[in-house]
Amino acid sequence: MILVTRETHEAPASVQERVARAGGRNRFGEPNFRVVWGGSRLAWIGGRWTDRDAHGNITREIIELRHVPKYAATERWHIERWTPPESYGAPAQWYAQTTEIEDGSGGGMLNLQPSSYSRLWEWREDKINLIGATQGITVRVRYEKILPVLTLGTDPVQIRSATDPLAFATAALAARSRGARALAADLLGNAQMATEKLIERYVRPEQAKARRRKPYSYQRRVVYL
Repeated sequence: MILVTRETHEAPASVQERVARAGGRNRFGEPNFRVVWGGSRLAWIGGRWTDRDAHGNITREIIELRHVPKYAATERWHIERWTPPESYGAPAQWYAQTTEIEDGSGGGMLNLQPSSYSRLWEWREDKINLIGATQGITVRVRYEKILPVLTLGTDPVQIRSATDPLAFATAALAARSRGARALAADLLGNAQMATEKLIERYVRPEQAKARRRKPYSYQRRVVYL
């Protein structure tokens, strides 16, 4: 039996370095652009799939998620660009625009048996859902929260004790617009001091927590989402 697999390649390090220098880096220190081979770039895509045999006859149709090439052109190089998450809008808006429904189903997560590690996850009902693991696993999640835009005077500020920094900064903008530059500079200084106190309020309790060093022989599985 002959097993046909996709051709995979990795871009040379020299090429990736040149692309990184030309495109700069994002807020996480990662390159804004990267070069990937079409056959190596896979993504989970859900929808209706039609399977065919060697003669082109349809063997079945199924609605599920599949790990398939992200780009139709698999035998060429692609340049990918990093885009900040806020450019896609709120999570609810993103899923409303991108979710495709087939026979009342949106694909959903793969029906896999739990294993010794967490493999897949999906965002559903405002929470992260994972396929359960058969052992305890530490999951590290890196995310960004986008605060709602304040448009009305009655809109709640979702940062505790942020009233003073915002009030001083707003007053500084108002004073500058009226030409009172000295007053604006004084108010801006007060805003910076209030902001530093606010940050200190949340950071200092974390600094006081005891940290116990782990022995070198200690190993722990961490799943990055």
